[in-house]
Amino acid sequence: MADIAGQVKIPSEKFEAVKKSVGNISDFKKEVEAAAGQKTTEFLGLIFGGALVLDTSDIHLEPSEETTKIRVRLDGILQDVAELKNSVYEPLLSRIKLLSGVKLNVSDRPQDGRFSIVVPDKDKEVEIEIRTSTLPSEHGETVVLRVLNPKNLIEMEALGLRKDLMETFNKEIKKPNGMIIVTGPTGSGKTTTLYAFLKKIQNPEIKIITIEDPIEYHLDGISQTQVQKDKGYDFASGLKSVMRQDPDVILVGEVRDLETAQTALQAALTGHLVFTTLHTNDAAGTIARLISLGAEPSNIGPAVNMAVAQRLVREVCKKCGKLRAPTEAELIKIREGLKGLPKGVDVPKTDSVKIPEAKGCEECNNTGYRGRVGIFETFQVDDEMEKFIQEKPSIAALRKKAIDMGMVTMKQDGIIKVLKGVTTLEEVERVVGD
Repeated sequence: MADIAGQVKIPSEKFEAVKKSVGNISDFKKEVEAAAGQKTTEFLGLIFGGALVLDTSDIHLEPSEETTKIRVRLDGILQDVAELKNSVYEPLLSRIKLLSGVKLNVSDRPQDGRFSIVVPDKDKEVEIEIRTSTLPSEHGETVVLRVLNPKNLIEMEALGLRKDLMETFNKEIKKPNGMIIVTGPTGSGKTTTLYAFLKKIQNPEIKIITIEDPIEYHLDGISQTQVQKDKGYDFASGLKSVMRQDPDVILVGEVRDLETAQTALQAALTGHLVFTTLHTNDAAGTIARLISLGAEPSNIGPAVNMAVAQRLVREVCKKCGKLRAPTEAELIKIREGLKGLPKGVDVPKTDSVKIPEAKGCEECNNTGYRGRVGIFETFQVDDEMEKFIQEKPSIAALRKKAIDMGMVTMKQDGIIKVLKGVTTLEEVERVVGD
């Protein structure tokens, strides 16, 4: 494994060896435990290689009094990999900090950095960004490495959208101006959705600029800029600069403060199509969040075209998953959950349906699930909704209004995916509640 500043290069023969030896989480555990005495660079290369082969989204290094636990997040769920002696972890930590461009001698405050891993992919090399976060803890520094794999840049058709929702999204992202806001917690796939929108509308006739913290994925033909808070270049000031570049479409990584919100709303009102994200629990919370930041309802209503909330649910493993008849209690839950669905939503009939059951095999690391797909809820701001927003409604009132106007909730979208054999009822309840 070759290291240069900010980059780790895993040679082809090493990566192929990891591919052959790591087929599941159990294999990964064995390989890591066996390699704990290797040189730091070799050992780190195995951890990175195994994490990439298993398609994990995060690597966690968590020190305790005598040992450090390695865990990886696979399909949204953390899995234990190994426990190392702290004497093994310390040089690993130093190597990670060096690669990430953070201070080696600072351990009493959080630090953020990044580096890239270069791996072979058929006849070319692929660069995968890693975002590093260190945090002081009782027994040393904990580290989380976020894996930003470019293969997660998917087409809109792969998001898991219902036919009616696909039609809505296709119509909204082609509008010349306005704002589309995607909401949800960290790790719910918001950025993936926004990039899928960009890929769909990208063409040589329009100028697209993104401002992000940090740039997560690199897209050809799009101008991308990254905020640098230490230099006074934040979302608000960056967005003002972006506006002077004559863009047609702007992606703002996240609206976090009033100045960014106001500038983004003004951009949407003055002929630009703006994509952005917010941290809220559901689609209805979008408007309340903007108002709580200090934005005026008189600007929000005309500027916002659509609010989307999303979560990720695990898909049933195609190798071991089974279909079975639902129990009476499950049927009641399904029918209750689907009450009030608007016309035009494609839903399988519940009287003779079979639903998936997660079993578990080596292919899915004995979880019963492999891969994830989005569940969504969305409402559009038409004239009626715009007037309603002027009243500064509560989240509950706006949610009821959106449902009355035809919004399919995330839970309902999840249940529809259960009826279509994509995921389980237990998984939907785990993600969105009972």
